[in-house]
Amino acid sequence: MHPRFIESRIQTSLSDTRVVLLSGPRQSGKSTLAQHLAADGRPFLTLDDATTLTAAQRDPVGFIRGLDRAVIDEIQRAPEVLLAIKQTVDTDRRPGRFLLTGSANLMTLPRVADSLAGRMATIDLLPLSPAELRGTPSTFLAQAFRGRAPKSSPAITGPALVATVLAGGYPEALKRSSWPRRQEWHLDYVRAIVQRDVRDLAEIDRLSQMPRLLRILAQHSGKLVNYSSLGAPLGVSHPTMQKYVGLFEQLFLIRTLPPWFTNELKRLIKTPKLYFLDSGLLASLRGLTPARIAADRGPFGALLETFVLSEALKLASWSDDGPFEFFHFRDKEQNEVDVVIESPDGKLIGLEVKAAASVTSSDFGGLRKLAEASGKRFAAGFVLYDHTQTVPFGDRLFAVPISSLWS
Repeated sequence: MHPRFIESRIQTSLSDTRVVLLSGPRQSGKSTLAQHLAADGRPFLTLDDATTLTAAQRDPVGFIRGLDRAVIDEIQRAPEVLLAIKQTVDTDRRPGRFLLTGSANLMTLPRVADSLAGRMATIDLLPLSPAELRGTPSTFLAQAFRGRAPKSSPAITGPALVATVLAGGYPEALKRSSWPRRQEWHLDYVRAIVQRDVRDLAEIDRLSQMPRLLRILAQHSGKLVNYSSLGAPLGVSHPTMQKYVGLFEQLFLIRTLPPWFTNELKRLIKTPKLYFLDSGLLASLRGLTPARIAADRGPFGALLETFVLSEALKLASWSDDGPFEFFHFRDKEQNEVDVVIESPDGKLIGLEVKAAASVTSSDFGGLRKLAEASGKRFAAGFVLYDHTQTVPFGDRLFAVPISSLWS
């Protein structure tokens, strides 16, 4: 088992909170980590087991009764159990009684959020990062919010960077050494999500079209969301498309980034951007391989942007300095910053992603606009690029290797 840097946050939460929910996409490693944490003797119950699921659904109170402490895996399959958990932890308020895992963002469901408000800590676990694969925590965010350029040693560039991005972070996919086998795993994964988790969460009229819809969304990763144009190929209306996107976001397959803006500036775009949360899954949905990217590097930019956002989200999830909020920035003159991260004290850093091996002053146009718009809140801006050198480009502006993210 690779080290999961989120583990210390989970242990801390179990020491002072009655219920801890570990959320994230299926196959991100939640069950493996939860079983590791259950080695202290607490029962491990998974709702992916048909008998256990039936017992939980038929008699939630009886299912929970008598459990002093427990790990309950895939809790989204029987959300009615959460009310029974609320009742028991209100009677016995000791911390660390229940560790839950869920492959859906349950906090988007009002009855769940209300039932365990103040009683539950929620922690997200995304697929493995290069830092975890190497066993070395990253200091990127800590350095960035101090206005410093993070170091990258050793830097990963060229074909090695392409291979890292296309691999993604799902542990099971990483076990497969060939690109066709990894793509096959990713596509099987999408089919399984549609057949099981989408059906569990919502009544969907066009369930069989969901894999095709995900492939359509894959072509728009890194772009501003336009629900009407997204739904047009399938004849899906704007409201229905918005519902489907929300469902995939709830399952941690995609993420929509809201725009960063300030009321003092009126000429900012206020449309969210859509991203996939794993670059390997995105590559498989788009049919991209190292050979195809070597022949045409054009599609690599969208993959790299997805990869950088995903890595930044992972860094934020481990950090003791959070919680951080994520945005994008774009004004009506088309100046943009791919990812804007805001710290709890209101400081901002901007990340602009470039798939090329060279950077010019013009690549910092969006970051300069962000710095101007945010004033003293601006901590630093970075253009992440395919090179080994860190180069300053002005006050708190740097070109840095992409591998700085995990150094």
